[in-house]
Amino acid sequence: MSVIVYSQEKIISGKVLNFENNEPLSYVNIGIKNKTVGTVSNQNGLFNLSLNDKVTKNDTVVFSFIGYRTERYLISELNDKNNIILLQPEYTELDEVVVSSKKIKLKSKKIGRTSKGLGLTHMNFYSYYEKDVDDRLSKERGMKLKIRRNCHIKDLNFKITSNDFTSLKFRVNFYKIEDGLPTELLIEKNIVFEIKDNFLGWFKVDLKPYEIYLKEDIEDVAVTIQWLESVKKDEKSKYFSISTAASPLNIAYFREKAMDTWTTGGQSLSFYLNAMCE
Repeated sequence: MSVIVYSQEKIISGKVLNFENNEPLSYVNIGIKNKTVGTVSNQNGLFNLSLNDKVTKNDTVVFSFIGYRTERYLISELNDKNNIILLQPEYTELDEVVVSSKKIKLKSKKIGRTSKGLGLTHMNFYSYYEKDVDDRLSKERGMKLKIRRNCHIKDLNFKITSNDFTSLKFRVNFYKIEDGLPTELLIEKNIVFEIKDNFLGWFKVDLKPYEIYLKEDIEDVAVTIQWLESVKKDEKSKYFSISTAASPLNIAYFREKAMDTWTTGGQSLSFYLNAMCE
């Protein structure tokens, strides 16, 4: 029996819309599980999904976005161009808030690596086999961070050591960890931020508006930043990196595309949370 596979030149394109009002959905995760095939929709909901030679017509493309029901399509169900993907909003009931008269004393806590050390090692989002910047769409890098207390998250900070871009947009993701790897998202809001004008140094992402509360029974959490959009400084621009150091006691997480397999490394990125903890 023969199996139809696709070369790298095969591209599926289309647009992701809100089922209820036909408004475009920006930065939807799109990918095929464990095939290193993935991307995100752009600001206007448009996407181009490049297929590699691992893909068959029976593989499933997953469309996933916070606050919406996940949709799945077989490759054989999708056209090369002009696919319209409709995602239905998913309404969830908010947890009941219990008000107590007891005052809880909160202490400021930094979770993660707050220094750059000697600054000799860097974690780069660029890899040698990439043809262009768009190959990085949906790529994620991050760290396993120890919570161990009830914490209100204030901000995320990381040390940028090289940056060839006039504009970069990332998404912050918080994942539950099971069997040592990130699994389900722990947040219910889409957290997108922009880095402008080739910024270098410590960059802060304000998370207070998102009211992220992590409970101590979680113990550990995977916090990542995911590449969504970029504007190069010039034609040769390709580098964006964060300071890191080899560390057998810490775990960094990586995946090349949305829905791809997570890999781990013994690294400690200059990457930490500011939190108020009980």
